[in-house]
Amino acid sequence: MHQAPLKRRSLLAAAGLLALPEMPSLAAGADPHAALSAELQAVVDDARWPLAGLSVYSVAPGRKPFSAQFGAAHFAPNRPITPDTLFRVASLSKLVTGLGALRLAEAGKLDLDADVGEVLGARVRNPAFEHEPIRVRHLLSHLSSLRDDGGIAFPAGVKLAEELAKPGSKSWSGDHAPGEYFTYCNLNYGLLASAMERATGQRFDALMQQWVLAPLGMQGGFNGLALSPAEQANVATLYRRQRVGPARDGRSEDVEVWDLAAPWRAQADDLDAKPLAAIPGLDDAYRPGDNGTLFSPQGGLRVRVADLARVLDMLMADGAIDGQRFVTRASVDRMFTETWRHELAKGNGDTLGGLFEAWGLGAQHFIDRSAPGWGDRLVPAGGLQAWGHLGFAYGLEAALLLDRKTRRGAVYVLNGHSAEPTTHRGRYSSFPAWQERINGLLL
Repeated sequence: MHQAPLKRRSLLAAAGLLALPEMPSLAAGADPHAALSAELQAVVDDARWPLAGLSVYSVAPGRKPFSAQFGAAHFAPNRPITPDTLFRVASLSKLVTGLGALRLAEAGKLDLDADVGEVLGARVRNPAFEHEPIRVRHLLSHLSSLRDDGGIAFPAGVKLAEELAKPGSKSWSGDHAPGEYFTYCNLNYGLLASAMERATGQRFDALMQQWVLAPLGMQGGFNGLALSPAEQANVATLYRRQRVGPARDGRSEDVEVWDLAAPWRAQADDLDAKPLAAIPGLDDAYRPGDNGTLFSPQGGLRVRVADLARVLDMLMADGAIDGQRFVTRASVDRMFTETWRHELAKGNGDTLGGLFEAWGLGAQHFIDRSAPGWGDRLVPAGGLQAWGHLGFAYGLEAALLLDRKTRRGAVYVLNGHSAEPTTHRGRYSSFPAWQERINGLLL
């Protein structure tokens, strides 16, 4: 997916946040699955910020795994979300890409401590820090000093290492050396995918099928045209509820304005209007390792929530699933070991308004920091520190979250929201109010 760079979210006044009423909790003695379904349906239908649709999976001690679907995968004609609906899951793709890198490392094909330039056979350096190597693990942890300002996707024929070496490239921080400062950056995963290709000699879409998706029994993939006809027919459209307004803020074009009274506007994967097409310029002449951004490793994976549930269950079981070893426990431990934690006094990273407070190797650590409208807290009462990843782009919001200690976890994808997230901040976190509520219900 050509995922747009993340935008900064401004904080709201506490009074406005506290005005959001809490929704009722699960009724005592009620069937937990029926009650949970009813509360999730209420979130989807909430008149303050209706959602297009929602698919969920959660696990907790003492109850059977829970899965449910709500709302529409497509409007006009209306098609409901089902267990077989595939979503373009935005940055949840990064966690899956990271699993691919871990498996290649276990197989001895990719050294996560290696200089990425040596893997690619081309020098890759931040021009402001020429003597500081950029290691593969820096890409997984957003510590590379790369930035999205120079673009996150480049056409076939471009060699990414050469693009990054151009004089005046906007893809580098001039202030922080590799390993020093956290900035969430989609381009990290384009460079990582290039390194994975060069290490295996395979195109990224094919190597991810071989090393991750097929072994986990997952549908979908990173190349839309390679999806089966049945999978393509089940791809959800991503929506925002917006109308077109006049140009403003110095823009020369009309802009989309959030409006609850407006119809749902398709943002991506409206396959009724525009079927999936081949990646331009991708043919037998493409050399693996030149430009992994072609496959949107940072956000272009299309899968079902049931497939992401397989990932969650595997990670919860320390790398095993269906009695088979997918990755070693040591690899899961490495993924879930902090490589960075925000320290305000040091000014050592951009938290995106409090949403990112700690990171591991291709996964976020939610460390339960909280204030009105700020922080990474996942449940109302606090106390839960989980690992996983978030995704948001084109109206989609998603999460994969798990705590191996308490055996609690959840996956969800919503394919459209109708209100501006920055003006509907949660009561105790940086999440939008609807997403904060979903986190609290599922975990």
